[in-house]
Amino acid sequence: MKRHERLAGLLELVIERESVHVDDLVRELGVSAATVRRDLDELAEQQLITRTRGGATTAPGSSDLPLRYKTTRHAEEKTRIAREAASLVEPRQVVGLNGGTTTTEVAREIALRPELRAPAPGDEVVVVTNAVNIANELAVRPHLRVVVTGGVARALSYELTGPLATPILEQVSLDVLFLGVDAIDATRGAAAHHEGEAAVNGALVARANRVVVVADSAKLGRTAFATICGIEAVDTLVTDTGADRGLVKELRRSGVEVVRV
Repeated sequence: MKRHERLAGLLELVIERESVHVDDLVRELGVSAATVRRDLDELAEQQLITRTRGGATTAPGSSDLPLRYKTTRHAEEKTRIAREAASLVEPRQVVGLNGGTTTTEVAREIALRPELRAPAPGDEVVVVTNAVNIANELAVRPHLRVVVTGGVARALSYELTGPLATPILEQVSLDVLFLGVDAIDATRGAAAHHEGEAAVNGALVARANRVVVVADSAKLGRTAFATICGIEAVDTLVTDTGADRGLVKELRRSGVEVVRV
């Protein structure tokens, strides 16, 4: 296991269990006690966990994993979801993307589609995003035009949030928005852990003709702190085949087209 993957897995274990002991982690991860302690110390230095005598506990706000640690979670599922989502984009459309690992994969798949390469200037696909990492990747693609919202960059997700994002969004219309979420539920709608992200994401939803939520099955039926939008605003959900059939049935009953890949 690569060090990056080990740190991500270790952080996820601490968050899931709220409290862990070094001896248990040694048995489960198959690494030395010295390695576990060193990894826990590094996560604690980043204020992602709190070190205790013999182990670690969760730190305030640690339920919202930094984007760099989320990349290894459900990686295969996210790749399939992204490829399916990107296939929905048509030439010359205006596409919205918020931040997150799945939407970052969608952005990469859009960039790779040869049929979206504009035959002439002005025919490009336009991408509107509040995620600086997505803008950074797509800005070098000559066949895409990238528009970035204003706002203050949030270190955990690379998303621009705050009132400076609103003026830009009020002036654009999106053909389709690919929306990454922390949770989606047939009753409570789509939600995020952070209220600032939820507010900007909700503004993106309001400007979109079609809203496509891209989320692995672990996000279904979950709740998160801040509401992005009600379920009635979601047109399509692209998720993986591990999605619970009961949850999928509830979402479809609520009017959401569910695509499982």
